[in-house]
Amino acid sequence: MDANGNEIKTVGASRFGFKSEVAVHALRSLYLRPHYTVTNNETKGAREQDDDAYHSKAVFYPDTRSISYTTTARFPPVRLLLPSERKRILVTGGAGFVGSHLVDRLMLLGHDVTVLDNFFTGSKTTISHWIGHPNFELVRHDVVEPYMTECDQIYHLACPASPPHYQYNPVKTVKTSFMGTLNMLGLAKRTKARFLISSTSEVYGDPEVHPQPEDYWGHVNPIGPRACYDEGKRVAETLTYAYRNQDGVDVRVARIFNTYGPRMNPADGRVVSNFIVQALRGEDITVYGDGQQTRSFQYIHDLVDGLILLMNSDETRPVNIGTGEEFTILEFAKLVQELVEKVQREDGIKPVKKSEIIHKDMPVDDPQKRRPDTTRAKEALEWQPRWPVRAGVEEMIRYYAAKIAEGSI
Repeated sequence: MDANGNEIKTVGASRFGFKSEVAVHALRSLYLRPHYTVTNNETKGAREQDDDAYHSKAVFYPDTRSISYTTTARFPPVRLLLPSERKRILVTGGAGFVGSHLVDRLMLLGHDVTVLDNFFTGSKTTISHWIGHPNFELVRHDVVEPYMTECDQIYHLACPASPPHYQYNPVKTVKTSFMGTLNMLGLAKRTKARFLISSTSEVYGDPEVHPQPEDYWGHVNPIGPRACYDEGKRVAETLTYAYRNQDGVDVRVARIFNTYGPRMNPADGRVVSNFIVQALRGEDITVYGDGQQTRSFQYIHDLVDGLILLMNSDETRPVNIGTGEEFTILEFAKLVQELVEKVQREDGIKPVKKSEIIHKDMPVDDPQKRRPDTTRAKEALEWQPRWPVRAGVEEMIRYYAAKIAEGSI
């Protein structure tokens, strides 16, 4: 349900000459299910039976903890477009959390999609349901090296985005932000493709202005532990606009704020995934500092809506994509506690034990406040978030609960 109590049946919009509407149930069928199919189709409705036909029939054997894989029985139906309407779209980092949801949307819309990923943080399992489809191509490739193809649009998402991952090899993170962006801008220049870079709210650092508008220059420590990502994205934006101003490349810049949803890596150190997995396992929920630092959390489908609208609009300035619904970290931990108990009660699951909230020392350079000013997105793209935090978190809890039940996390 949206904030007004209306059921959300579709995502996307038909705007700027690009139709991006997709039924929510079609997207959910691709992620909100166990990987290991143990079902009785006779007890299901027609739509559930049809959705089941689009998934592999891999079987999990819990006694030996082994799995027998099969290929997809039948691909999900995709929109049939005329050749003149179908775009060739390249998605770097397409096997990651955000990338995989964007790929699902673009595939269901009927476009030709090529995914580049080196699988440092991404996983083939997030997009395995499309492998073999005539509209889809997956290439193991590191964007630090040049890549040649023909394309009409480039969504450049490739870069580790969680602190444990981007701090694991900070030199590599900077190289990915700079060299990867340089290579993809070079490709966009050669093919005359439209280029969208996924920048981040981290370009604002620990902001002294709240909420953060796009014309705020930020407050960043250039030599701190987060600098490899913060400054990497800042220089990637600089490079993007240098190609636009010097060579006329058609560019878009999306500054993405905290996003959550199914397929988030449960071990990547993000607030939402940490809290949910800890609560489902009956572990203590870890809050850093006193928990009064604030974040705004947007659901993945709202982000994908914003990225597609920005790509197909005429807006060339940086655009914040996030939600103004702000929580303190402590408030959010209590919300997760409440919703996990609700889901377990509704599903008849006996909790391991009730999770308690514990406090640990604050990490270095952790921002105290983070909330976007989304006026530009609302005015230029006619975009605003539709998914309330409660609805998105509950769906994510069910996703992780299924993963825990099947033994994959």
